[in-house]
Amino acid sequence: MPQDVTIFITDRNGVKHEVLAPTDMNMNIMELIRSYELAEEGTVGVCGGMAMCASCQCYVLNDVISLERNPDEEAMLWEAYHVKDNSRLGCQIPITEDLEGLEIEIAPEQ
Repeated sequence: MPQDVTIFITDRNGVKHEVLAPTDMNMNIMELIRSYELAEEGTVGVCGGMAMCASCQCYVLNDVISLERNPDEEAMLWEAYHVKDNSRLGCQIPITEDLEGLEIEIAPEQ
């Protein structure tokens, strides 16, 4: 039976939010940020989740997930601003039960 997972998201104003993320809706972190309105409308997911804009860049703050990036994600982050070693694109992180306890921070606007 699918269950929700708890994810901690620090918004661009430094406010930490504890949110529940459904594992049965085929969502990703970018969509989760948008659904909870944790960033100003129109500033996250500009490309619709195609790894083509880096507007959903976030910093992974704990070791719940791998920092390994797929080739599309790597290429987009190569061209983005504010990139750190722990940067990932939220649109490339599917919400699964493995994300329980994930802590991320939304990167500054591009």
